[in-house]
Amino acid sequence: MAKYSHDDIVPYNNSSLGKKEQVEEMFDRIAFRYDFLNRFLSLGTDIYWRRLIIRELRPIHPQKVLDVATGTADVAIRMAKSLIPPIHITGIDISRKMLEFGRIKVAKQKLKGLIDLQPGDSEAINFPEATFDAVTVAFGVRNFAHLEKGVGEIFRVLKPGGKLVILEFSKPKNFLISRIYSIYMNTAAAGAGKLIAGNQQAYEYLHKSANAFPEGEEFLKILQKNGFKETYLKKLSLGICTIYCGRKD
Repeated sequence: MAKYSHDDIVPYNNSSLGKKEQVEEMFDRIAFRYDFLNRFLSLGTDIYWRRLIIRELRPIHPQKVLDVATGTADVAIRMAKSLIPPIHITGIDISRKMLEFGRIKVAKQKLKGLIDLQPGDSEAINFPEATFDAVTVAFGVRNFAHLEKGVGEIFRVLKPGGKLVILEFSKPKNFLISRIYSIYMNTAAAGAGKLIAGNQQAYEYLHKSANAFPEGEEFLKILQKNGFKETYLKKLSLGICTIYCGRKD
């Protein structure tokens, strides 16, 4: 199983914990401000990006969906309210604090019957083979400690013909846009993380992990290597974000 440079990017360089444990600790620490910081740092664009996940799923009418790295259940809630007929969504995340805030949001939206949030590891998904019609991951794959292991697990739990939709940050190819984006992430994002969430390292990690992630065609090849067919990508917002899709044959 291949190893990628992003596998070694961790939130806390002075910690003796492995990447998975550090990511869990990091999200537990920032969970109380996670939604606000997402809106603030993306200027609300992340709402639009998440809607595009739903647009990719509508044509296949999934009945059972798994949302990996569900966090505070943003994508799960949008799917439950937007996909017709009503579907059942299972959200898994290694951060129990993120799930706590997610359950509060689900209850407020009166979606308990449609959404089930539970602790779960993307590299050891606790469901039988061929369980789900679709799997979604929003801004989570770069946090996998072993990228191919996580992709392989997603493939395993998908039904034949099932669809994977991944939303992830990417690096703009335009030099000027790339420079502006890099400066913004290195200053505004880290500063906001320190000021609002009291955790500058967490937001520095999010930028570093996005930079190291094997994006674009390279990531499509990883999906293909692990069994996915009909793979494609769509660049969003001048290349700041990318949607990746694939099917289980």
